[in-house]
Amino acid sequence: MTDLPDISLEAVSSVAQISAEDWNACANPPCASSIATTDSRGDSKAAYNPFVSHAFFSALEASVSASPRTGWGPRHLIARAGGKIAGIVPCYLKNHSQGEYVFDHGWADAFERAGGNYYPKLQATVPFTPATGPRLLVRPGENGSRVREALAGGLIGLCNATQASSVHVTFARRDEWTFLAKHGFLQRTDQQFHWRNEDYSTFDDFLATLNSRHRKAIKRERREALENGITIHHLTGSGITPDAWDAFFEFYMETGSRKWGRPYLTREFFSLVGETMADDVLLVMAKRDGRWIAGAINFIGSDTLFGRNWGAIEHHPFLHFEVCYYQAIDFAIARGLKYVEAGAQGEHKIARGYLPQTTYSAHYIADPSLRHAVGDYLRHERQYVQQAVRHLTETGPFRKTANRK
Repeated sequence: MTDLPDISLEAVSSVAQISAEDWNACANPPCASSIATTDSRGDSKAAYNPFVSHAFFSALEASVSASPRTGWGPRHLIARAGGKIAGIVPCYLKNHSQGEYVFDHGWADAFERAGGNYYPKLQATVPFTPATGPRLLVRPGENGSRVREALAGGLIGLCNATQASSVHVTFARRDEWTFLAKHGFLQRTDQQFHWRNEDYSTFDDFLATLNSRHRKAIKRERREALENGITIHHLTGSGITPDAWDAFFEFYMETGSRKWGRPYLTREFFSLVGETMADDVLLVMAKRDGRWIAGAINFIGSDTLFGRNWGAIEHHPFLHFEVCYYQAIDFAIARGLKYVEAGAQGEHKIARGYLPQTTYSAHYIADPSLRHAVGDYLRHERQYVQQAVRHLTETGPFRKTANRK
């Protein structure tokens, strides 16, 4: 019998303390270059995910977008097997619940009213990024199952060591959600709206699957969005020029200031992403009278286009839909990508061909009374989400005869 190496755990205060080689070997191992073939978004294991790359976390932390100063104190959990990094959980110690997109403000208020301290808490996620992806990052190998077990227990140990009230693993894969439930984590679900490519060759192929009313509405929206001399440009790789980044940051700040009061990401974040991840980035930019007026940033995975932030300094009818949704579909079809994830919230996306998908999070709550109350609430919430997903899918814009897998 082969002796199995001991597994040790530690937490570090910066992604810079972990080499890019070790991090990426756990987050996006070489086999991740192939496209996932499972029929569940939550169980996808093979697709390359740019958000869990070392470069993305480095950009967040080095730019001070995710830092102790902004309430995101890195506490990345590392598992070592035989002295070698075999697993990582990206984790942050937080003193607020901003920038997460899985809302627990009600839990915090209730616990505080009962005399408890909800903060600090631990957040195992990608900051400011409501996109499903792996959260228990495990290097492939014979110790994988043991490392995964160690990481789950390590999160609870880290919660105790930091005197945190709870651990929140958000936008996890479904298999992780199920696994963590066996370790005492409560299960939560929500919904987003994703577009699925049914092997379309053109945007018109996609339109042909919609009922007449929605097909005509989309054609009209696309036509009217480009009135007033507006042109659309796809920028990626070396095609993203400094002036395009400057313009996009202006859009981001204008929209973020209105929506959140204080935008999360700094200008340096976009510079760092442009330096280290340009080939993973798609900027969809709108131009009128020789200047950029609106844009959206997307990140490119091996099977998914992830829509992120949008902004504009001129507002034109339907331009948001064109830049964020329809151009993303065009790009996905051209690249042969299977999905477009258009970010959090927004039932208006259904009329544009984006259907509801369940998202998953797992929550460990140390206090027994709070854990019981939240667990009871989540049982009812999961039933509601399941019913809502079913209803919204059945009332979607597709022809009843369309071949939807």
